[in-house]
Amino acid sequence: MTDRYQSLAQNPIGKFIVTNLGLPNPPVLERWTEGAPLVKGTVLIGAAPGSTLGKKLNATLKSSGIEAVGVRADSKKYKGLVFDATGISDTAGLAAMQQFFTPAMRSLASNGRLVVIGTLPEQAESETAAIAQRALEGFVRSAGKEIGGNGSTANLVYAGQGTEDALTSTLEFLLSPKSAFVSGQVIRLGLTELVDADPVADPSKPLAGKVALITGASRGLGAAMARTLHRDGADIVGLDVPALKDDLDALMSELGGTSIAEDITAEDAPQVIAKALKDAHGGVDIVVHNAGITRDKRLKNMKTENWNLVIDISVGAPQRITAELLDQKLLRKGGRVIGISSIAGIAGNNGQTSYGTAKAGVIGFVDDLSKRVAKDGITVNAIAPGFIETDMVKTMPLGIREAGRRLSSLSQGGQPIDVAEAIAWYANPGSSAISGNVVRVCGQALIGA
Repeated sequence: MTDRYQSLAQNPIGKFIVTNLGLPNPPVLERWTEGAPLVKGTVLIGAAPGSTLGKKLNATLKSSGIEAVGVRADSKKYKGLVFDATGISDTAGLAAMQQFFTPAMRSLASNGRLVVIGTLPEQAESETAAIAQRALEGFVRSAGKEIGGNGSTANLVYAGQGTEDALTSTLEFLLSPKSAFVSGQVIRLGLTELVDADPVADPSKPLAGKVALITGASRGLGAAMARTLHRDGADIVGLDVPALKDDLDALMSELGGTSIAEDITAEDAPQVIAKALKDAHGGVDIVVHNAGITRDKRLKNMKTENWNLVIDISVGAPQRITAELLDQKLLRKGGRVIGISSIAGIAGNNGQTSYGTAKAGVIGFVDDLSKRVAKDGITVNAIAPGFIETDMVKTMPLGIREAGRRLSSLSQGGQPIDVAEAIAWYANPGSSAISGNVVRVCGQALIGA
């Protein structure tokens, strides 16, 4: 859906009004296009004394085709600022971060990226180090709110023990336009057992040879996910309810994929889905539990049948389907299970008790399952979208719609591709150290954690 306010704010008269009245001024966000370099510009790298990733960061970025330097030039603009904070062992050491970023922030280009890399606080070598590392979260979230006005983002990566060589896919995502609507987020590597990543023959097709099942795939977010994972080389299996079979078949024909027309709440749905995957592909590598509905009512007006339906589609059915795939050993080693949560599941939302409960349940599903399947090299994560410009937005009252768009550091709604790019990042073979995470794709919304 078109954001008319954003369009108005970009013309000369609109800019004058917005500036003089102090109104929200949503920047134009750069998004990645196929064939473009990951980063159109140079990344500046800094490090606190005692940090361990310096040389590896340079090598990692170089291998990804990203130009990186370690010395700032006053006259140059930088597309990314990366700071290795792993060596900060007490709060006094946090000053090294300030000393790097204060002059560098003046050199950050529009649609720039700020990334801080720390150590998981629970794995820090001392109490003082754990406290200092936890402080990085406040720094990154505050910095994100400072730089959002020019389309820039700030994110934190906690690298657990043994994950130093597993940063590539995450840095590629966070430094590139693929993460245009991801800001103020904390990504934790190494929360569960580490597994070796599958080798990638063609970096432009990291999912080549992988099979991806996407539920709710016929339209909206699901269709964007299907197209994006297909772009990255995956064979797509799309699933949606029988009523949307024509839309689903059309999309799968476009992508060379296969369709499953099935109600995931049906008693035999897990077995039907498992058989279809086994017959067509012998198994599955990526499962995206995207299907979901809303039946919004205040709690005092809620009907039990609507409550049950919302919960079952978002949480119950994904549990049953995943369990069946695991029981039949159809989810291959190194597989990915990805749930779709929501800001409503983190912060709650007036009139959405069923939806908020369901989407918080998705987070619980990730917390529990990620630990149980780690030994099999399977990762489990969730994306929590904020305000995304889908067809559902058209049904919102104007005031709520505008508030949803403006109440973020980027002052606008995201696009379905923003969610899809985050799914592709989780699905990447190089993301094998990422499990048990919930990352918001919300432009750093001003509500939620």
